[in-house]
Amino acid sequence: MIQKFIYFILPFIVLGEIYTCHLLYKYTKKRSVIFAYLLLLVTIIASLLFYFNGADKSKGQTAESMHIMALILLFLLPKILISIPLFIEDMFRFTRWTSNKFIYKKIVTNSRSSLLTKIVLTAASLLAVSIIYGVFVGKYNFKVRQETIAFKDLPNGFDGLKVLQISDLHVGSWDNKVAIEKGIEMINKQDYDILLFTGDFVNTLATEADSWIEILQKIKTPKYGKFAVLGNHDYGEYVKWDTEAAKEANFTAIKNNIEKSGFKLLLNENVVLKNNNDSIYLLGVENWGLNFKKVGDLKKTSENVPTDAFKIVMTHDPSHWDAEIVNHQQKYQLTLSGHTHGMQFGFDIPKVLEWSPAEYIYPEWGGLYNKGSQYIYVNRGFGFHAYSGRVGIWPEITVLKLKKSK
Repeated sequence: MIQKFIYFILPFIVLGEIYTCHLLYKYTKKRSVIFAYLLLLVTIIASLLFYFNGADKSKGQTAESMHIMALILLFLLPKILISIPLFIEDMFRFTRWTSNKFIYKKIVTNSRSSLLTKIVLTAASLLAVSIIYGVFVGKYNFKVRQETIAFKDLPNGFDGLKVLQISDLHVGSWDNKVAIEKGIEMINKQDYDILLFTGDFVNTLATEADSWIEILQKIKTPKYGKFAVLGNHDYGEYVKWDTEAAKEANFTAIKNNIEKSGFKLLLNENVVLKNNNDSIYLLGVENWGLNFKKVGDLKKTSENVPTDAFKIVMTHDPSHWDAEIVNHQQKYQLTLSGHTHGMQFGFDIPKVLEWSPAEYIYPEWGGLYNKGSQYIYVNRGFGFHAYSGRVGIWPEITVLKLKKSK
């Protein structure tokens, strides 16, 4: 699939470079500018090839590799944005030229639209600025999102329960201690009764957490505690291990580091939360994804949970909700997920404009969704991965207030 995408996009990358050189010469009239640009381009490509050829594949995604990805995006995406509309216009211009020359036997002006050129250049410039902003500011631009959800079958003792959710820490991506401490301060300022972390503690390696555990321990522990589940990145699946024992040791260390950070890790198990004579059940499912590791076992997680109990399910990948949870014979009133990050790119103005490329992969990609009286909330992630930035889809701290509907 990746190879097909590369083959599809490669012509637009080449066209983008051709159009970029053409526009540079059009507006500067200097061949030296073209030469300088091509020299810079060759230098960057050579540097990238050198980096990827010598990169330590056993470390997986690192802060360094994600900055490299940001550089690649900065040089590619604006040019693709330039090439597609100009290529479409050139096809139209070619069709118009051939029809006028060979059919109508007349010569007409067939120059490029100045307006289209200006629009394309403006859009490409804004995209480039957004990518840079996302790296230096956006990835730590933490936002608190609040939702109130009403349930008819919520026990009276939990009317008004406040759930704080974070997801997708990806501590191996973090590169700014001050910014992370600011995010944790924002968490601690919220009024919440329970804190739930829905997976992807690391990128791949347990050692990524070594310098962050002490900071994570500063997250305040509320009345009902702090709980966590695993995400697809927490199983060490994305690097090649010398032995299966080394992979298993890394996995054990990741689980231990989550516990050291102050969370109770739920591995296909449940806990009961009690308030006087009322109780609800918290279910923590291991990772289950349509195209990712499937070790989540909903049946095992639900053992000894009364059918009519009020349940909150923690499962990292929202595709699990559609595949197993929402149509299950048992009723799971509220599901909390993460995983998508909203692809760290899009428009996210609550109730006004909410769009991300993630919606073409995940029907539930960010925010609150429901089917009947069953709800899922998909957190957009506290950290970041692959691209070391966020554009429009900001890192999220979620506070959900559960109410008993009258």
